[in-house]
Amino acid sequence: MGEKSVSTNIETNSSLSFEAALKELESIVERLSGGDAQLEELLKLYEEGIAYLNHCQSRLGEAEAKIKLLSASIPSPKTTEDTNG
Repeated sequence: MGEKSVSTNIETNSSLSFEAALKELESIVERLSGGDAQLEELLKLYEEGIAYLNHCQSRLGEAEAKIKLLSASIPSPKTTEDTNG
């Protein structure tokens, strides 16, 4: 069952950067768009692409959560009345 190992390897490789995964995903899209691959290879590439897509979405989710956490720790500006007029 080598097909499942592709997805599992990508999804469990947390050291893979967002940029590296995106680059791999873009490469897969180019190969899928080429039109010269056999059906079995297309299916394998599609599966790999989904795994890289999931990895990218996960990394983006982590970044978004960190940004929200950091933003929440910023003190909100105090509202002051305009005393100039």
